[in-house]
Amino acid sequence: QVQLVESGGGLVQAGGSLRLSCAASGIIFSISDMGWYRQAPGKQRELVAAITRGGSTNYPDSVKGRFTISRDNAKKSVTLQMNSLKPEDTAVYYCNAYYGRINYWGQGTQVTVSS
Repeated sequence: QVQLVESGGGLVQAGGSLRLSCAASGIIFSISDMGWYRQAPGKQRELVAAITRGGSTNYPDSVKGRFTISRDNAKKSVTLQMNSLKPEDTAVYYCNAYYGRINYWGQGTQVTVSS
């Protein structure tokens, strides 16, 4: 059974930082591509950061230079460091794993940035 468990969300003021973590089980983590997505009320889910099994990263322009994704294959975890947060970063953040041609999702963690 695949499980992705996120942690680290919360309330922060604009300009502040948060660190999200995702612990994976039930997959061969080292050969999984991992990512973080977010979904704000009334909006579609969007990619905020991705890291391949080889360690290559990808960010949309909206978070480039502010967010950093990293992975620890030994701990089977992926982390999203978010700096210089803006109110528009407010959303539910989801951990994603692409493994065996299937996308898996965590339950989501709320990030709220106050102005």
